[in-house]
Amino acid sequence: MTSRAAAERRHPGSVAEVFWVFLRLGLTSFGGPVAHLAYFREAFVERRRWLTDEAYADLVALCQFLPGPGSSQVGMVLGLRRAGAGGLLAAWIAFTLPSAVVLVAFAYGVAAFGDPAGAGWLHGVKAAAVAVVAQAVLSMARTLTPDLKRLVIAAAGAACILLVAGPGIQIGVIVLGALAGWLWLRAEEAPAVRGLAYVSRRAAIAALVAFGSLLVALPVLAAVTEDPTLRLADIFYRTGALVFGGGHVVLPLLQAQTVEAGLVDPDTFLAGYGAAQAVPGPLFTFSAYLGASMESGPNGVLGATIALVAVFLPAGLLVVGVLPFWDRLREAPTARRVVMGVNAAVVGILAAALYDPVITQGIVSVGTAVIAVAAFASQWWGRIPVWAAVLAAAALGQLIA
Repeated sequence: MTSRAAAERRHPGSVAEVFWVFLRLGLTSFGGPVAHLAYFREAFVERRRWLTDEAYADLVALCQFLPGPGSSQVGMVLGLRRAGAGGLLAAWIAFTLPSAVVLVAFAYGVAAFGDPAGAGWLHGVKAAAVAVVAQAVLSMARTLTPDLKRLVIAAAGAACILLVAGPGIQIGVIVLGALAGWLWLRAEEAPAVRGLAYVSRRAAIAALVAFGSLLVALPVLAAVTEDPTLRLADIFYRTGALVFGGGHVVLPLLQAQTVEAGLVDPDTFLAGYGAAQAVPGPLFTFSAYLGASMESGPNGVLGATIALVAVFLPAGLLVVGVLPFWDRLREAPTARRVVMGVNAAVVGILAAALYDPVITQGIVSVGTAVIAVAAFASQWWGRIPVWAAVLAAAALGQLIA
C-alpha cells in the first residue's frame, strides 16, 4: 500500500467536512463539557458512525486523563482521526470560534458602558454563576469522589485552597492529590480499546517537547524581559497546561492569575464568567473575554487572540503527544491511581471556588440569594438550558434593581 493510500485509510474525511460539522456544534452545544460529550456522541457515534461506542469511551477517558479542556480535546482527536492535522485544527477553530467572538463582543460592551459593579443585571448573572458552579461541583463529586478516600482528598484540597493564600496553591493541591492517589487509592480497571487516531511517534515526541519547553520558557522569558505580551501568553498557557477537570475548574486558576494580580477587575471577571455560561461551545473561551478585558495591554482583540490560543495550545500538544503511548499508559495501575487522586483534588478546588469568589461575590442580598436558588432549581430539577437560566437571572437582577 502506498503512503498516500495509507493516509487516506487513516483519514477518511476532509478538512472542510470536519470544519462544518464542528461549526454547527460550536453554535448549538450549550450546557458545558458534559453536555458537549453527549452532543459529540450523538453526532459522531450514532449519526455519522465515525467511531464505535467503545472507541469513543476510550477517547473520553484519555482526555479526562490529561489536563486542559476535555471536550475540546475530544473534538481535536475526532478531527485528527477524520482528516489528519488539518482536521484537528479545523475542529478546534470551528468549535471554539462562535463563543469566543460573542465573549469578546461582550467584553467590549462592558468596557463601553463603564464599571458594571452596580448594574442589576450583573448581580443576576453573578447569582446564576453560583447555581452553575454548585451544580458542577455536585455532578463532578458524584462521579469523581464516589468513595470516602477520594472525598477526603477533595475536602483536604478545598481546605488548603481556603486557608492558604497565593496563586500557586491550586497547582500544589493538584500535585498533592496526585501523590495521595498514587499512595492511597486502588486503581480502577481500564477498558480494552486500541487505536484512537494515528500519530507518528516522532510527531508525538516533538509535541511533548514543545509542550514542556513552552511551559518552562514562557515564565522565564516573561520575568526576564518584563514584556506584557509574554506575560499574558504565560498566564494562559500555564493555566491551560495545569487545569484538570474541564471548563469550570479554570475559574479559580484564572481568578488567581488575573484578578489577584490586578489585571482584571473582580466584577468584570464574574460578569464574563456568567456570560460564558450563556454561550455555546467550550468554557475555556472565557480566556478570550479576559484577554480582551485586561486593564493594561495587550488587550482588545489582540489580547483575546493571545489568551485564546495560549490556553488551548497545551491541550492540543498534549493530546497529540500522548496518543501513540496511550495504550500502554492507560493500562498502568500507577497512572490510573494518580489520575483518580488528581480528579478528587479537582473537586476540592472547584468546591473552594464555589465559596470564594463565587458565593462571596455572587450572593450579596436576599434578592440575589433567591435568584441563585431559583437558577439552581431550574438546572437541577427543571432541566432548563444553562443559557436560558443565565439570561433569566440577568433580567431578574435588573428588575429587582
